[in-house]
Amino acid sequence: MSNEAEILVIDDEAQIRKLLDITLRTNGYRVNEAQTAREGITKAASHPPDLILLDIGLPDGSGHDVLLKLREWFTNPIIVLSVLNSETDIVKALDNGANDYLVKPFRTGELLARIRSVLRKNQTDENNPVLQLGKLTIDFVARTIKKNNALLKLTSTEYQLLALFAKNEGKVLTHQYLLRMVWGPSYLNQTQYLRVFVAQLRKKIEDNPNQPKHIITESGVGYRFMAE
Repeated sequence: MSNEAEILVIDDEAQIRKLLDITLRTNGYRVNEAQTAREGITKAASHPPDLILLDIGLPDGSGHDVLLKLREWFTNPIIVLSVLNSETDIVKALDNGANDYLVKPFRTGELLARIRSVLRKNQTDENNPVLQLGKLTIDFVARTIKKNNALLKLTSTEYQLLALFAKNEGKVLTHQYLLRMVWGPSYLNQTQYLRVFVAQLRKKIEDNPNQPKHIITESGVGYRFMAE
């Protein structure tokens, strides 16, 4: 994928903006910057970027509020960058519509990998009935999953869960989101359901279920599905 994407950085720290500007431009991305919540929302509205890197601690408001306002109309990826590393802040950001969350200080290599992942997912044709993710092939019309071209026997619930993971490849999905989408709103506190079905899925799709490469646990938050 060509790095023609434009990224809007909303962060009040000059050093962070400089680091991101150098890192992103070096890797072929176009960069725009904003120092405040108001400036960030204005720039996003006047010239919508392909991706936003958003700090939570802004001088004129909470990044959580900015995230909610952006998600009223902005559909492209948003990655939150923050010194706040509590599970509460991470879950709140993800539930409010962030595609990913990185804690400062972060490794630039990891940030670039996360950016590539969400941009790649955003460019995927949502109407494509067949999704190829590494060794896995998912046919959404036939409702079948293959690993190395061999058909996997999944229950209806296992299929729903894996299909949801696959459609959100690279994104952290919270426990509550997964429970609501697969089992319904009355199951939001039944995290044991999730653990059982994730364990079953890992046995079927992972080469080594004890060292999963696809369904990655984000401790206390949820799970992230990776193609490779």
